[in-house]
Parts: sequence; structure tokens; C-alpha cells
Amino acid sequence: MLHKKIVELLNAQINREFYSSYLYLDTSNYFYDNSLNGYGNWFDIQTKEENAHAMLFVKYMQNNGERVVLEAIAKPDIIYSGFKHALEEAYTHELFISQSINEIYALAHELKDFRTMQFLDWFVKEQGEEEKNVDEMCKRFDLFGNDPRGLYMLDGEMGTRVFTAPSLVL
Repeated sequence: MLHKKIVELLNAQINREFYSSYLYLDTSNYFYDNSLNGYGNWFDIQTKEENAHAMLFVKYMQNNGERVVLEAIAKPDIIYSGFKHALEEAYTHELFISQSINEIYALAHELKDFRTMQFLDWFVKEQGEEEKNVDEMCKRFDLFGNDPRGLYMLDGEMGTRVFTAPSLVL
């Protein structure tokens, strides 16, 4: 049985992961609406990843006999002022998600909840990758995105991303 506060934080994280999926679907639509289909694809894949992350948290709760409490998912309300702004918002959001996971990890450590710590290890590593990927997207956009040919090439690269479901064993 998990500590009550851990259960509360995990349920909140489930909602945050589903919101992330919703946010990235909105970002994907923004890029598709602006004919940047590669970036649209990249964020569409990110949408699927975030949904998969939420489901991993759901399965962890179920496997530990805890009740999953689903909350309403807020509507993304960001109005992007440009392509770079959309990328920066994604980076800021990934930092927020990392902080949230770190808070759960810290409490699990304090409570000596080694099972939850082990479960979260994968997410800590994954968030490092997420932050790095979006940070690099921002930096590459700074380098090449203001040139139409550079943006065209970057968009093509973003279009090559494919979804791979996480292989975390619960």
C-alpha cells in the first residue's frame, strides 16, 4: 500500500501527463495550421508519448491497489506569437513536468518508498531526454529557423520522428 500523499501526487501527475498530451496536440495543430507538417508530426508524436506516460502512472497505481482519480483536463490556452514561442512553451512545460516528478521522487525518498522511487527512475531519465530534445529544437531554430530554406530543412527533419511506445516493465 502506498502512502496517502504519494497517491495524491501520483494522481495529480496522471492529470499533468494527460494535460501534456492535450497541450502537445494543440501545439501540433498550430504547426499543421501553419503548414509546418514536420513540426506538426513531432508534436503529434509527443502527444502520443505523453498519453503513454499517463497510462504508465495509471498502471502503477492499479498494480499497487490504489484508486485512480481522473480530473478534468484543462484547455490549453496559449496563443503562440510565432514558431519559436511554441517551442519555448514546450521547453517550459517539460521543465514543469520534471519538477513535478522530482517532487514525487523526493517525497518517496523521504518516506523510504523504494518501489515508487524505482518506478520514477525511468521518468527522471525520460524527462532529461525530453528537456534536451526540446532545448535542442529551440537552439536549432535559433540557428536555422529564420531562413526559409533552413526552416524547410528543420521541418523535414521533424517529420521523420516516429512513435515508439515506452517499454517500462511495471
